Amino acid sequence: MKNFTEELGINGHLTIIKQYTDGQEEVVFDDHNIIVSGMGVGLTYMFTGSGSNSVLDYQIDRFQVGVSGPPTGGATSAIYQLSGACTLAEYGAGSNLFIAVKDQITNNTYTSLAAAQIPANKRTRIGDSSVRYTLVVDEEACNNISRPGTTESSINEVGLLMKNPTGNAADRPLLVAYRTFSNIVKTSDFSLIFRWTLNF
Repeated sequence: MKNFTEELGINGHLTIIKQYTDGQEEVVFDDHNIIVSGMGVGLTYMFTGSGSNSVLDYQIDRFQVGVSGPPTGGATSAIYQLSGACTLAEYGAGSNLFIAVKDQITNNTYTSLAAAQIPANKRTRIGDSSVRYTLVVDEEACNNISRPGTTESSINEVGLLMKNPTGNAADRPLLVAYRTFSNIVKTSDFSLIFRWTLNF
């Protein structure tokens, strides 16, 4: 049986690129993503008029990267948060990313998690029904992450979040798209560029 987002024909594609300081680029991932059930939840709030009254709250305007994917049970459309989302400190104080910690909607509860803002100029309409999000984890971001029990932590998951579909006074983001990928040990030698296209 198809879920709500499949019925609407929503799908996406993600390309991950290492961009080195000398300008060279290396594609390290190029595949589809997972539209998670949060997309259906957010759109239900909008279509039924039970959520925010502002269309701006339904924009996908932030993202997270993580170090512990995939989630327990595998990457499915039923997940509401990254398995090991980076913390505010792990994103890096010297980074150009604008990071905020918000109460994220996570399966009928709220969890305080950090996420990076997607600047308006990095959200591009590329057709009547497609939007490309360019997420840049710069040279200073997410380097040398160390988690207990690991000798080398690697970035291996990423997610897109809807701004605030419930219309709460303080934004409560909701995970709407997700993807795991092979471990990437992030260093200051390169930026990671995530080119993520969603088709509605």
